[in-house]
Amino acid sequence: MRHIDAVFRALQRSPFRRRFHLKPEERTYLGNQGVDEVMRHARDFIDTRLAPANPENDGKQTPFRGHPVFVAQHATATCCRACLAKWHGIAAGRVLGEAERRHVISVLERWLRIEAARAPRASAQSAFDFPTNAVDNPVDNQG
Repeated sequence: MRHIDAVFRALQRSPFRRRFHLKPEERTYLGNQGVDEVMRHARDFIDTRLAPANPENDGKQTPFRGHPVFVAQHATATCCRACLAKWHGIAAGRVLGEAERRHVISVLERWLRIEAARAPRASAQSAFDFPTNAVDNPVDNQG
């Protein structure tokens, strides 16, 4: 499993991943619900849609809009098992372990907090343009 800082540096180089930002309604939802509540939703989405060894509709299970977590999943390549393998070094074909689930949640939370702090119309700036230490106490998921 790749370190979260290395993942963010790699994602920064992807034009596809960098184009994802919260739309006004997703930003409003995040603001109204709060990051903690949205992260509870994220845990549920990860447990049901990503953690199984062979998720139903893998590669198509994550919508592109409708919830801040869905946007974050595409931005951070935590949307399907193939992306987890390619970008995060988490092998497909087996149930995600607890450390791997924590890694995914940490990546999503970091992106959501950075995106929430970004000016709403600063579309030219990517969430990945922030220093990797933009969030207090980054999580090291190496072990």
